[in-house]
Amino acid sequence: MIDDLYKDSHERMETALSVLEEDLMGIRTGRASPALVEKLLVEYYGSDLPLIQLASISVPEPRQLMIRPFDASSLKAIEKAILASELGLTPSNDGKVVRLNLPPLTEERRRDLARMVSRRLEECRVAIRNIRRDTMKDLKELEKEKLISEDDLNLAEDKLTTLTEKMVERVGEIGTRKEREIMEF
Repeated sequence: MIDDLYKDSHERMETALSVLEEDLMGIRTGRASPALVEKLLVEYYGSDLPLIQLASISVPEPRQLMIRPFDASSLKAIEKAILASELGLTPSNDGKVVRLNLPPLTEERRRDLARMVSRRLEECRVAIRNIRRDTMKDLKELEKEKLISEDDLNLAEDKLTTLTEKMVERVGEIGTRKEREIMEF
């Protein structure tokens, strides 16, 4: 019973970490990456679809993305979605593909991106702590219902606290790596 709760908490914390990593992939660094735009929502025939479902995205040059729509009629919608996004990029199209040139980041923009990363890291830390809190509550309920002993409760709490600290540490490592990427020239 305790092991099941621990395992569930571990899985939920791992999920929070993978969501964070996916989220951070969409934050621009100094080089082009398809992850920057693939989750961008594009209005296509009345519904919002991720760009990855509407086009192939490639990196022909280190500072350029090329978006080739599967359906040429979606070109204008893709351009509109890119302009409306918070990427701050201006698309150019030649009738067949959309090209995004990524200018070098200014120092101010790098700091803004680093702050954005910090916010996302803190959101992930809060999510991990909430998972810990919920599991602790469940453990205390089990102890209250006499399904586990007080010693079992204390051991489980210690184990859960150790897991939480490890996960929060991993969040910090992920953040350090991303901030280093952003600050690279």
